[in-house]
Order: sequence, then C-alpha cells, then structure tokens
Amino acid sequence: MAKRMREKAKQREENKETRPSATAKYIRISPSKARVVMDAIRGKSVIEALAILENTPKAASEPLIKVINSAAANAENGQGLTKDELFVAEIKADAGPIYKRYQPVSKGRAHSIMKRTSHLTVVLDKKEEA
Repeated sequence: MAKRMREKAKQREENKETRPSATAKYIRISPSKARVVMDAIRGKSVIEALAILENTPKAASEPLIKVINSAAANAENGQGLTKDELFVAEIKADAGPIYKRYQPVSKGRAHSIMKRTSHLTVVLDKKEEA
C-alpha cells in the first residue's frame, strides 16, 4: 500500500503545473459578471491587461488587478521572470459558495436572494519569441 502511495505522490509531482499562477477565493461578485471582464484580457500581455482593467468601470476589475499582480509577483520571485515577458495564458472564474438571504414580501411570503461568490484564477506564461 505504501508503494502505491509513493507512486501516486511521484506522479502528482511530475504532473504539477510549473507556470506561475494566483487564486483569489470567496470574492463577493457573481462569476458571470467577472467573466465579462475576463474575456477582455484573456491572451493579452500582463502590462496590457492591467492597463485595460484600470480603465474598465466594472466591479470585477479591482480583484482581477490584485490577482494578476500576485501571479506576476509569483513569477518574479519563483522563476525570475519579469512582467514584460509574461502574458495571461488562462483566466477563469469558478463559482464559490452562495450566501442565501430572504426578502420579506406581502402575505407573509419571502423571496430568496442569492449572493454569489467567485474563485478567480489566473495562470501566466512566458511569451515565446518568434
């Protein structure tokens, strides 16, 4: 049994992602609203993506700026890369837990309010010089 556990641990280590990334969890914004902003920066360079986000009047812009800066810092400290040579390879918004609230209405009834949260993930990669 221990041999199989060692083999699985070795396989996980081999398949481990080597690209710099960052994740922000439990962000109080709907994933669908975050994806609208993400579509504008997918595939862009880090500097260009940050410039786009700073000039986008959407609520998802601020947490995305923080996540991209965090991923760029991970690349600089972990792999010695600079912001100039990085681009946004993958970016996604997964659904987090939903906070359920109720709004009282007439005749003793209640309408449910779903306050959605997101897990934002950014994976950067080095630009290939052609």
